[in-house]
Amino acid sequence: MTKLIFRGTGDSMSVPRIYCECEVCEEARDTQENRRYRSSLQLEDQEAGTVWIDCGSDFAKQLEMASLREIDTLLITHAHFDHIGGLVEWADACRWTKKRGQAYAPTEVIKEILDRFPWLNRQIEFHSFDTLIMLGKWRAYSWRVNHGKNGYAYAFRFEHSETNCKWVYCSDSIGLTDEQQQHLADLDLLVLGTSFYEEPFAYETRSVYDVVEAIELIQKWKPKQTFLTHMSHDIDLRRDYKLPDHLQFARTGMSISL
Repeated sequence: MTKLIFRGTGDSMSVPRIYCECEVCEEARDTQENRRYRSSLQLEDQEAGTVWIDCGSDFAKQLEMASLREIDTLLITHAHFDHIGGLVEWADACRWTKKRGQAYAPTEVIKEILDRFPWLNRQIEFHSFDTLIMLGKWRAYSWRVNHGKNGYAYAFRFEHSETNCKWVYCSDSIGLTDEQQQHLADLDLLVLGTSFYEEPFAYETRSVYDVVEAIELIQKWKPKQTFLTHMSHDIDLRRDYKLPDHLQFARTGMSISL
């Protein structure tokens, strides 16, 4: 059995935002229901071990919450700081434990990372994720997706070689082309990033879908189940948004069995 655990469900600023005193941020400081770390996902599998998708600047806090001291494999969707900010700390942990980290990312993402942090490959071994890789019995694929004003990111599709279960992690995307959407068909599970319920800003200034757009898209893609992540302080988990069946917001620490 494979278990997915949402360790980070927030956007690049996380929740609460340090400067903000809105109702959602204040609640997150108090009762913690809306507290969200930067987007990440833990995949726990008997054969693949502990696989982690993305490591933002609160990666260490997420590991502490998970009662983990190390991971087996890291997958990286793109080189924005909220997805790679924890690499420096991970490299330092690898140095002290004398265990070389294993990270997979598309070639252009690896180049961006090492251009900024050229010393990381002393402690972390970066592998190209341009073609199929195997994680236990999971076949994993990556493909480039539009990230609006923020350029590009990658999404990951996983297919189990025995059960035929198919799921996708697509945390940072907007304006997907027809070709990019082809990989989102025939899914048992979709994890999709949506920062706002209905984002009020001009489309050309945005970088992630909102919930209203996601509702329309899943009616087209028809995944069996969808979880929304990468949420800003616009989303209040105490509120009933009347979401369609089989669509819900991911919560910190939430676990799904595949």
